Amino acid sequence: MSSKRLETVKLTARFKLNGEVDESLFEMYKRIVNELLDYAHSKGITSFKRLKAEKYRELRQRYSKLPSHYIYTACQMACSIYKSFRKLKRKGKAKSDKPMFKKNVIMLDDHLFKLNLENWVVRISTPNGRIGFKVLHGEYHEKFRDWKIGQAWLVKRDDKIYLNVVFSKSAEIRDYREVIGVDVNENNVTTATSHGFIMFETKERVIRTAYFLKRRKIQSKIRCRRIKAKILAKYRDRERNRVLDIYHKIANKIVKVALKTNSAIALENLKEIRKKINHSKGLNGRLHRWGFRKFQQVLEYKAKLNGIEVVYVNPHKTSTLCPIK
Repeated sequence: MSSKRLETVKLTARFKLNGEVDESLFEMYKRIVNELLDYAHSKGITSFKRLKAEKYRELRQRYSKLPSHYIYTACQMACSIYKSFRKLKRKGKAKSDKPMFKKNVIMLDDHLFKLNLENWVVRISTPNGRIGFKVLHGEYHEKFRDWKIGQAWLVKRDDKIYLNVVFSKSAEIRDYREVIGVDVNENNVTTATSHGFIMFETKERVIRTAYFLKRRKIQSKIRCRRIKAKILAKYRDRERNRVLDIYHKIANKIVKVALKTNSAIALENLKEIRKKINHSKGLNGRLHRWGFRKFQQVLEYKAKLNGIEVVYVNPHKTSTLCPIK
């Protein structure tokens, strides 16, 4: 039996901005982050406080027209990237000798942007003062009106500017009487309740294989790199949106079952599963395309917003025992 408690649910929403951000701001931020990365790498610094203490003043003086919190968030990003690089290096998976930041991404804290969800506008601090942008939104974004606004990332992609904002909300997790198990497979999601099994068909393997073959055909036929990248991005987005739509619809159905039976939801802890994939080239690729963890994340946040407890269990021997039980 679970006791009532509050849990924080976090979601990231993407908004398209109706306007342009000076390219020099992205280049300047990229340059600062890479300088911090070089310094952190040379000194072996993983502490944000130490990196900020040793480099903030110097960079602040050099980039005096840049709002100070850009230096602050650049230190945060540099530490995060360097920590990830060190982990990959220890595992022998790093593709270079030192970390490098190449993306057109700027991390913003609450001093660098103000988002107004009533009028759907955002004001962003720049070296030329605060600039206002109209935020393009849809029905999905309406639910965030009463959520708390956290950090954000300004992203430039395909000559378009996006604002990725982290929202958070407290949800009260209720007591439960039963537990329903949810097993995520390549082509279906199966739930086990006290009343029997319910299978939801996803056809994810079929969808992902079809898009994989389509991308491979594009790569072999189109020679122009720019056109190829544009077409591949289009099909990548279509695949993601199609699979995500299926995830959301199935997660909603499972949440309804849990609410009806006053149950908690049990998921397998599959965190290290990709490390164990060692089959043929074709099977390895197919399994790596499978988005089991993304489905679990969608189900988890939907469940918590409805006050449903979510627990992760050790999957050891569950594939053997389930058919027996």
